[in-house]
Amino acid sequence: MTSLIRISEVNKLDKEQFEWMFENVVELCTDAAAKVQKKRPFKNVEDLCNAFHEYLENLSIEEKLVILKLHPDLAGRLAAQGELTRESTAEQKSAGLNDLTEEQRHTINTSNERYKSKFGFPFIICARENKVQSIINGLQQRYNSTREQEIATGINEVKKICKLRITDIVKDD
Repeated sequence: MTSLIRISEVNKLDKEQFEWMFENVVELCTDAAAKVQKKRPFKNVEDLCNAFHEYLENLSIEEKLVILKLHPDLAGRLAAQGELTRESTAEQKSAGLNDLTEEQRHTINTSNERYKSKFGFPFIICARENKVQSIINGLQQRYNSTREQEIATGINEVKKICKLRITDIVKDD
């Protein structure tokens, strides 16, 4: 995807335009864009990404859990029903999650349910940086983590997703 807007233009957007443009860089979390837009002007794309990352980092544990719970299961029910956000659809497709074998689908769905039962939120991994087998491996390996470790890892994966989504929208001047 080609970047649509320059950072200098981002700094000139009115509040509503900014919030609309960045409403889903953190999955289904419009509050992130509302808070980050107040930190303008941004020097460059990295500065903008850092503002979103700082927003995520400064959330309480309860707020981080809300962010994690907003993410869909990988190759889950929403994907099967075509109800993912545009961004999640493209990301899951780039990882090959729309072309799973029945065995892979069963493994991912079973592992997702096991993971959610243990941690209370979906398994999150930056799909654009992974393929099917590394996602399956991640699901199985990260199951052995503590809840605190998984909250931190999940938020770090959200940051990776966020940065990629921002760079799909904005480029430096």
